[in-house]
Amino acid sequence: QVHMVESGGGSVQAGGALRLSCTSSRLTFANYDMGWFRPLPGKGPLGREGLACITKNDLTTYYDDSVKGRFTISKDNAKNILYLQNNNLQPEDTAMYYCAAANGCGPRFGVRLGGEFGNWGQGTQVTVST
Repeated sequence: QVHMVESGGGSVQAGGALRLSCTSSRLTFANYDMGWFRPLPGKGPLGREGLACITKNDLTTYYDDSVKGRFTISKDNAKNILYLQNNNLQPEDTAMYYCAAANGCGPRFGVRLGGEFGNWGQGTQVTVST
């Protein structure tokens, strides 16, 4: 089953930056809209909000208001890697971050799971201190 592998998380002070990466052994990112997600506070593993997405042709990106202007999503199709550049990190950004195929790229975009899209990966932890 497809399995996402996220990396690049860490602990930084407020105002710091991290670059998250996501790879997959079987899902070709160039063929799908892709997104980054993190859990909604108090919602548990099933309640994950879409933060940023990018269309399969790389022409369109979308950002949730909470990260707009600070985070940048991109893809390297040749290497099949999805990135999320996180700048000006704030304590409220502390969370586990996950990548997955998206069901589109725009407001309220969601995740595509199951079948060829597999399940959630292990995620990568971002911790931001004051």
